[in-house]
Amino acid sequence: MALSFFSLFKMKKDIPEHVVEDIAIAVVLEGETPASKNWNVYIINLKNVAIETVLITSKGYGLKNGEDVKTSTLRHMIEKVEPHSSSRIEAIDEEVFGLNNEYWISYYIGSEIYDKKFIFLPESIVESNLIKVPLVNKPGVMVGQ
Repeated sequence: MALSFFSLFKMKKDIPEHVVEDIAIAVVLEGETPASKNWNVYIINLKNVAIETVLITSKGYGLKNGEDVKTSTLRHMIEKVEPHSSSRIEAIDEEVFGLNNEYWISYYIGSEIYDKKFIFLPESIVESNLIKVPLVNKPGVMVGQ
C-alpha cells in the first residue's frame, strides 16, 4: 500500500519537535606554527545529561572566486558525549573558512531524538571572533548553545 503525500505530511507533523538547547559546535584552534594553524571541530555538551548516538553530517558550500563550490559530505558517529564535556568531530582546513560550513547533529536523550543544523557563515571563523571555548579551554568560534 502506497502512502499519499498527505499521509506522509501528517506523519511528519505528528513527530514531536524537541528544542535543542545547551549544545554547541566549535571550530577550535589547537595549535599553530609560523607556516600553518591546526583547527578541529568539536561538539560541546553543556547539558546536565549525556547525549547518545550522536550522528553528525558536515559539508561546506558557497562561492569561491565567483564559482559555486561544494565539499564532500562527511558523516560521523559519536557513541556518547558526557554531560559538561566535549568531543572532537573532525579536523577542518582554513581553505574552507570562506564557505558556509554546515554541521547537522542528531542525538538521543533516553528514547527522544533531537536534531539541529549549525552553520558557520563565510568568514566567521576569524581571529576577531575567537573566544575561549567552554570545556575545551582553547580559542575558537562557537555556534549554538
